[in-house]
Amino acid sequence: MKEEREGANTQISKMEAEDDKTLFFLDSMDNYLILIETLSSSLRQGWLELASARHSMGASRVNTALLSLKNHSAATKVELDYDDYDSSTIKSPHFSLCKWTSTDDKNSSLEKQNIEEGEQVKENLSSWECVKYFLCMYIQKERAKVLSMFGTLVSPKLRASQLSFETALETLVELSNVRSSILKAHDAILKDKKKTTE
Repeated sequence: MKEEREGANTQISKMEAEDDKTLFFLDSMDNYLILIETLSSSLRQGWLELASARHSMGASRVNTALLSLKNHSAATKVELDYDDYDSSTIKSPHFSLCKWTSTDDKNSSLEKQNIEEGEQVKENLSSWECVKYFLCMYIQKERAKVLSMFGTLVSPKLRASQLSFETALETLVELSNVRSSILKAHDAILKDKKKTTE
């Protein structure tokens, strides 16, 4: 009787584990579809804002001829790491976005201005606030630097377009991570199905 009860409990716990995996798979699929819609919306918004900026600033100021074709360091990078949840399963890839990680001209006037402004602020802020302030300031300067190829006075729509495309890039990385979790969950469900049929 005790063995039967233990067997029934084991069977119930296996079924619950399978249900959890299935629910996780369905939740991941739902999240994936939401992110696809978010990506589409961000890209659409970005292209509309870019078209509006081109209309207000003129086609000669906003076009591909202004883009630098020289080799330069990427300002934004995607890093790949592998999550190892347990040794019996395949390692799952995890993507992370590192924005504004490098600049080509470290001795630029913007860099010097950052140092000068930073020295003034450092005395008035705590260490964590200081880090947040410098990070925010650095990102703003880098964004301005990228847009400087379009002239000194750029349309607010061009700045809005830049932020929309940044959001789209962040969403793409999220999509990659969710897709990775979907594949992992799908693989786990197939393995459980295979075990029950054997």
